[in-house]
Amino acid sequence: MVAANEIREHMEVRAADGGHVGTVDHMEGTSRIKLTRTDSEDGKHHLIPLDWVDHVDAHVHLNKDADTVRREWSTLN
Repeated sequence: MVAANEIREHMEVRAADGGHVGTVDHMEGTSRIKLTRTDSEDGKHHLIPLDWVDHVDAHVHLNKDADTVRREWSTLN
């Protein structure tokens, strides 16, 4: 499992299919990644569970494809 401290602000978040799904705003606690709203098509913050992270290098790589991520993430108003 990936540790929350490996994830930094402004890192690009990529889906398993290589698609861009957002940019890290910050960690929301120790179990969720909050994405920036300025990089979101709907202008809202979205939350991704840390469990979806496959690995971290210069980017945050998820274990789900982009369509699934967008369908299943949590949205903040």
